[in-house]
Amino acid sequence: MKASTDQHPGRPLPPFEGYSSTGRLERVLRSGKFAITAELAPPDSALAEDVYERARLFDGYVDGMNATDGSGAHCHMSSVAMCALLTNVGYSPVLQISCRDKNRIAIQGDVLGAAAMGVSNVLCLSGDGVQVGDHPEAKPVFDLDSMSLLETIRIMRDESRFLSGRPITSPPQMFLGAAENPGAPPTDFRPYRLAKKITAGAQFIQTQYIFDVEQLRLFMAKSRDLGLLEQCFVLAGVGPLASARTALWIRNNVPGIYIPDEIIKRLEGASEPKQEGRKICVELIQQVREIEGVSGVHVMAYRQEEAVGEIIQQSGVLEGRVPWYPGCEIQSSYA
Repeated sequence: MKASTDQHPGRPLPPFEGYSSTGRLERVLRSGKFAITAELAPPDSALAEDVYERARLFDGYVDGMNATDGSGAHCHMSSVAMCALLTNVGYSPVLQISCRDKNRIAIQGDVLGAAAMGVSNVLCLSGDGVQVGDHPEAKPVFDLDSMSLLETIRIMRDESRFLSGRPITSPPQMFLGAAENPGAPPTDFRPYRLAKKITAGAQFIQTQYIFDVEQLRLFMAKSRDLGLLEQCFVLAGVGPLASARTALWIRNNVPGIYIPDEIIKRLEGASEPKQEGRKICVELIQQVREIEGVSGVHVMAYRQEEAVGEIIQQSGVLEGRVPWYPGCEIQSSYA
């Protein structure tokens, strides 16, 4: 079946009553499909084709692409620019906003600008400190944090006003997201922190890397007991490990990410560690999908973006459906 005109690149989907945005990601999640998002590394380039080349690796496999905003406090093409380019050709990008680099005036302006260009999804982040990046002499801002950023965009969207109280004539239609780390200590507090983010405006959550499935299971059970899973969608963060050395470095240096010994032993004993890491990722996707309340996965394949399609396909979680991409002729029920 040919794609209808509402799927034409650059044209927004018609609004659904009760939805916050016209974006595909919200429709996939609300339709009950298992959603797939992926991290799209920005180029160190001013060439639009460099963005499209990276995005094409995910064609037919993901429902949304996160355009990172200076992740690790390193400078790259801006998230707003990447999202504008991607939206213009029909992709469903997720705008990331880091509070590290801009004050509330600039952030609210970026939200309006992104919405005007058709960007429908936004992930609100506090951001890494400048001391960990390649510009440690930069001045951090942190006028807002992830909670107040969520609240700011929710107010702009639902109350049609800036934080100053001045009215907005056409409010941004945005599906609001936040990050969460089920493994960060104290782990018992993490569901309560999720509750605060939902109160602030979060409608979907993308978690930090999950390698300890039992840890996620406990987080989800507590979140379910608190009634949180009826209020937001949780996408579990997954990704392929390149080697046992990489796994050990992450476990020892990144707070809140626990990689079990059995995974490290598998990587150590593998003749092709990178392939073994991808196989482990496939297994993790299949395991987290079985946890009640998990609505999808967010794939973070740092320097292994070319493997994302293979990993998703082997996991079987798409169950035959093909996420929309430029040139796709499949008319999906949620689109």
